[in-house]
Formats: sequence, structure tokens, C-alpha cells
Amino acid sequence: MPLFPQLYNFAHWLTQDRGEAEDLVQETFAKALNGFSSFQSGTNFRAWMYRILRNTFLTSRTGLRAAPTVSLDAEEEEGPELAVERDTPETILMARCDSELLQTAIAALPVHHREIFLLCEVEEMSYQEIAETLSVPIGTVMSRLSRARRTLREYLQRHMKGEKVAVGNERGMNHGV
Repeated sequence: MPLFPQLYNFAHWLTQDRGEAEDLVQETFAKALNGFSSFQSGTNFRAWMYRILRNTFLTSRTGLRAAPTVSLDAEEEEGPELAVERDTPETILMARCDSELLQTAIAALPVHHREIFLLCEVEEMSYQEIAETLSVPIGTVMSRLSRARRTLREYLQRHMKGEKVAVGNERGMNHGV
């Protein structure tokens, strides 16, 4: 099946549940087969499939649930760098913990930031492809991606400093670009 692994990965990140991701991809392929006559030859098939998956997710019972707000106002700082020449049990454990922390941070992003971040960084789509997939202007893609990256960086920096890391902010501001 074309794009199955990529669509499944994106669905899993969106739903944060393996079973729901499988159902979402299955429904995406069913809708694509039913609506294949609406696909315009010569256009971006990958963007078309991702758009179907995203729209299906957003209209599902989990897609439109309330997302927590995330502060975007903190200043940028550089985090510590580790220099390791080869894998040791300690570095493997640290990498696994870092991976889990990053996955938690990504999962904490609002859906509209998470989906753009994943399409860009994981699926390696261009800004144009993302804009087509999500039916938003390229400027919106760039703005949301910038905010997603900043939010992830701040989340990880607070964690590295040992601060309590909360999803959302106390002022209740929701930056819905």
C-alpha cells in the first residue's frame, strides 16, 4: 500500500493511540478509494492522502478535543551539549530517556502545531506540501512550525534545568495561529 508506514506514523502521533491510529489509517484508505475519482491527475498524491487523514482525524471523536495551551513567550537559550565518542550503557540509557522526553514534549504540543512539526521533521514534507495537505497558507505553516520548535525547545530546556514542566501556561493564553 502506498504511503502506509508514513500515514500510520502520522496517525499514531496525532491520536497517541495505536488502535485509533490503525483505525484512522484504515478509514483514510477507505475514503481515498471511495473518492479517488476526485483526485486530479498530476497533483500531489501524498498531500492528498495526508489531507484525507488529517480531515478524518479532525472529525473523529479524538481530533477536536480541547488541547492544553502552551506558553510561547520565554526567551531562547542554548542547552548543554554532550560529547561522547561511542555508545556505552550510560549513553544508551540517556538516549532512551531523551527520546522518551522528546516524545512526551511532542505529544504535549497542540494538535495544529504537532501536525506541522511532524509533517516537516518526520515526514520531511516541504512547506508547500504541508500547506497543500493542511489547506493553509505557507506563512501559517512557517509560523506554526516556528512556534512548535520554540515550544519544544522551551519544554526541553525547563526539563534540563530541573524545573517543573507543565503543559500549557498559567495565563490561559492560546496562540492559535
